[in-house]
Amino acid sequence: MDLSRREFLSVLGAAAAAGFPLGREANAAEVDALYDVPRYGNVHLLHLTDCHAQLLPVYFREPSVNLGVGPASGQLPHVVGEKLLKLAGFGRGTREAYAYTCLDFERAARQYGKVGGFAHLATLVKRLKAGRPGALLLDGGDTWQGSATALWTGAQDMVDAAKLLGVDVMTGHWEFTYGIERVKQIVEKDFAGRIDFLAQNIKTADFGDPVFKPYALKQMNGATVAIVGQAFPYTPIANPRWQVADWTFGIQETELQQVVDQARAAGAQAVVLLSHNGMDVDLKLASRVTGIDVILGGHTHDGMPVPVTVKNAGGQTLVTNAGSNGKFLGVLDLDVQQGRVTGLRYKLLPVFAGLLPADAEMAGYIAKVRAPFAAKLAEPLAVSEGLLYRRGNFNGSFDQLILDAMMDVRGAQIAFSPGFRWGTSVLPGQAITREHVMDQTAITYPWSTLTEMSGEMIKTVLEDVADNLFNPDPYYQQGGDMVRVGGLTYTCDPLAGAGRRISDMRLGGRPIDATKIYKVAGWAPVGEAAKDSGPPIWEVVEAWLKDQRTVALRRLNQPRLVGMEGNAGLA
Repeated sequence: MDLSRREFLSVLGAAAAAGFPLGREANAAEVDALYDVPRYGNVHLLHLTDCHAQLLPVYFREPSVNLGVGPASGQLPHVVGEKLLKLAGFGRGTREAYAYTCLDFERAARQYGKVGGFAHLATLVKRLKAGRPGALLLDGGDTWQGSATALWTGAQDMVDAAKLLGVDVMTGHWEFTYGIERVKQIVEKDFAGRIDFLAQNIKTADFGDPVFKPYALKQMNGATVAIVGQAFPYTPIANPRWQVADWTFGIQETELQQVVDQARAAGAQAVVLLSHNGMDVDLKLASRVTGIDVILGGHTHDGMPVPVTVKNAGGQTLVTNAGSNGKFLGVLDLDVQQGRVTGLRYKLLPVFAGLLPADAEMAGYIAKVRAPFAAKLAEPLAVSEGLLYRRGNFNGSFDQLILDAMMDVRGAQIAFSPGFRWGTSVLPGQAITREHVMDQTAITYPWSTLTEMSGEMIKTVLEDVADNLFNPDPYYQQGGDMVRVGGLTYTCDPLAGAGRRISDMRLGGRPIDATKIYKVAGWAPVGEAAKDSGPPIWEVVEAWLKDQRTVALRRLNQPRLVGMEGNAGLA
């Protein structure tokens, strides 16, 4: 059921009267200022992405390091902190500053509260749909993975939540780590007749046949809009290939142009790409593929307060990215007249749980699906004296905790932890629960490893990941952030060429010997041979936390950066 503005304010008042936490500054005027988005045009799309299975409101700190190199230097999404506030016109200390930056995060988190949560998101979706006849809700992927309950239910909790939220169209990435059969089961049975799962760039490995529909045509208020799906192109590289052995991925730029042309020939008056490429890839793609009006992007978790317009041979394409963890909902209104888009408006809305009352139906569902796991999830393991977070090009304090735990428990000299972007934040003084640990580690290939590596091999690993992150051609950026490193220190020059970015590697102050063998701990191995190679990483971290009881402020092991002075991606 859609929720009118009058009904919304009635619910807001009733929630406040019942003691629902609306935040110290919550009032109808503030809610209207944030969430009253006037309708425009005749095609209406709502967009969320990268929620990483977070059904409840969370704390999530944005990065202080998001470096842009080459043409991306100083350009969105590689602008953080004060520079991002200036670019977007937000004031320091405001709700918007809290939503989009890491500035004063602890203070702002305590003032403005948690963000996201499907019950609060559902209220916002209903409010926006009430004034937008026929509006569609698009999900950019990374929805089924990132929490304990998603892992333990084989993503069923998120599948049912997406249907209840009213998702119409979806593409994917981490979804595929549940394996081909589970993905097909969900798409063919759970989603049948409800949600279009689209991916023009996934084909069968044997004959190159499409695995999913490449696009869907939707009729809305006298206009025909095509939604094209673009799944994460590097899934078999960033994640285990054995989980999707029968499928091929890739950007498939030429094929995408053909799909767009086919959609136009089939009557599409507007074309929107629902993408999980990452924003840098989308920006390049927009300059080379014609006929796409808007790219609604995901994967890199960039909450973009303003979209980027990219010119190409056919005109121009608007490129956006809608953040992560349920923090944001994008609102795209298109005016389609005489067979084409004549105007558009886009706004990204932060989802403040303290301002939006919980939708009763969604809240009831969440409570029911979490009930069997509630006691296990809530078990306190230790108390954190400092802020714990994951996000940033090189390290986060929760990543550092995982590194320290691996080195202590596994008896390693050096530790590597993947540069994952998902994972919630924990405020100082909070208990670290089992759920917090799973928020950082809940994957289908969680095994911890302990291997012997030469100094030469360690450098090769670091160089390879650095090239994934800092290659000036976005099409060669194939994963997340830089691998997190424990024990080892090093210098990084992002502007150097491949194989020359990493230098001055040291262990305990002594230079790493290329020929010497070192004991290295890690987790999340992508090779099939590494299955069950060691205990799941959450067992390692839980054991360490229980032994610590109180976790001191983590000292981040960050590389010394060269050539990044004045980079807009450094807060």
